[in-house]
Amino acid sequence: MFYGFALCFASTTVAAIEHNFLGWEAPYAFSSLPVLLGTIGGALMLAGTAGLIYLKIIADPAPAARHLLGADYALLALLLLVALTGLLLLALRATSAMGTALAVHLGFVLALFLALPYSKFVHAVHRPAALLRAAMER
Repeated sequence: MFYGFALCFASTTVAAIEHNFLGWEAPYAFSSLPVLLGTIGGALMLAGTAGLIYLKIIADPAPAARHLLGADYALLALLLLVALTGLLLLALRATSAMGTALAVHLGFVLALFLALPYSKFVHAVHRPAALLRAAMER
């Protein structure tokens, strides 16, 4: 899932560079770098998120913090919906449903980024900061 998320982020970054600095207008060709990165990243996110949901279902419930399970499932579901709607957007890009699909996808992306500070993704910021602090204290 991490690599899928990273590839989707890279896809968005490359598309922004192509649009803002090179003047290339979207939608990009299926063989373009943003589309390839996003497609592979979306597929990896789908597979990874589905795998994490499955592992959470079959895992031993004893060591889990039961009060956090709802938030865990909600974040995984949101990641799954972001990946699914992104791939659906790619499939619908030549149809009249593209505008609606784009609005739905961007809505899920916004919801994901609004939820990130309140989820386990916050460790991506806190862990390196804690390691830096520990190194400075030594």
